[in-house]
Amino acid sequence: RWQKVLYERQPFPDNYVDQRFLEELRKNVHARQYRYQAVVFQSGAVVQQLCSVCVFVLTWWYMDAGMLSPQGLFGAALVSSLLGYVLFDAVDGGAGRWASGRTRWADLKSTLVFAAFTYGFSPVLKTLTESISTDTIYAMSALMLLGHLIFFDYGANAAIVSSTLSLNMAIFASVCLASRLPRSLHAFVMVTFAMQIFALWPVLQKKLKARTPRCYVGVTVLFALAALAGLATVSSVGAVLFASLLLAISCLCPYCLIRLQLLKDNIHGPWDEAEIKEDLSRFLT
Repeated sequence: RWQKVLYERQPFPDNYVDQRFLEELRKNVHARQYRYQAVVFQSGAVVQQLCSVCVFVLTWWYMDAGMLSPQGLFGAALVSSLLGYVLFDAVDGGAGRWASGRTRWADLKSTLVFAAFTYGFSPVLKTLTESISTDTIYAMSALMLLGHLIFFDYGANAAIVSSTLSLNMAIFASVCLASRLPRSLHAFVMVTFAMQIFALWPVLQKKLKARTPRCYVGVTVLFALAALAGLATVSSVGAVLFASLLLAISCLCPYCLIRLQLLKDNIHGPWDEAEIKEDLSRFLT
């Protein structure tokens, strides 16, 4: 009788298998079953980040066109940051702050130090890219913002995810665009606003998503509507295209994922690579 061993001589060729070979066949052992509502909910992170980039670019365009003063933007950003700071602590009753051991005084000092250094170096930021053509600045900014969207941490456990790289690319893009604004004050406010929307806003998003899912959904919808309304004042065609992109990401892509899961047909059996499940740590000591 044929045995699946290699250390004995048998009157069978090396590639011989009997009818029992497919008895251990298993299909879609590790396949995940998704629900449409859950996938739509998870797509909110992508929608919010796309809207963040859209709001940032629109803000820069308004400042460059002289339709938004740096004082007005700084005041609005300051008020929204204070509201977000209060909401961040109110969501979990300050439990996260107590766990991290960070005080409000430490947060205030960090904010003041960052604002002081950014304001002091704003003349340097303003003249940093004078020798580079404006078209090149726009191209670099677009590539950096695209890289920011690609490497951003949307909650997936993948090798391409890098929060540090994503944030650095967004800040680099903000510095490039800020250098094309009229004055140093504009550059200071633009970089500060970039830190708020690319560094602080995602942290608040994650806490809302984990603690209050309904509030997270409401904030996502309102943020998307605000981005679309702002884009409509610049280009109606752009607003329609951007709305189509958001609907495709939040509604069409989850539906396609659910449908494609039904076509998955992964097979597992005795032909798989051997997995050592025994604890071999005793041999390493």
